[in-house]
Amino acid sequence: MKLSSKLHGIIDYVVVIFLLASPSLFGLPEFTTCCTYILAGIHFTLTILTDFELGLIKVIPFKVHGMVELIVSLALIGFAFYVGGREGDLARNFYIGFGIAVFLTWLISEYKKPEN
Repeated sequence: MKLSSKLHGIIDYVVVIFLLASPSLFGLPEFTTCCTYILAGIHFTLTILTDFELGLIKVIPFKVHGMVELIVSLALIGFAFYVGGREGDLARNFYIGFGIAVFLTWLISEYKKPEN
């Protein structure tokens, strides 16, 4: 089963909300909190600029959106060890878990051109 572009878009907006709430929900340290808010802004920007059903400005092809998410998922795993070394296990585990979630979403999403 593959996620449709519309369902992927819904997940993207939920992810932005999750990232904005995560510092409070998990008690993330200061630097990790700052990075998480920045990541929420970047993910929101990517989502609203993507050419799919839930994109608002539609300038980034959905396939490119997918490539960005793949790269980000792998970068998050590496970043987890940096931030973990700086702020501890909670920060490391948060970013490992989030990186895995982004990778799994990438893995099951259908990145063909959506039917608008």
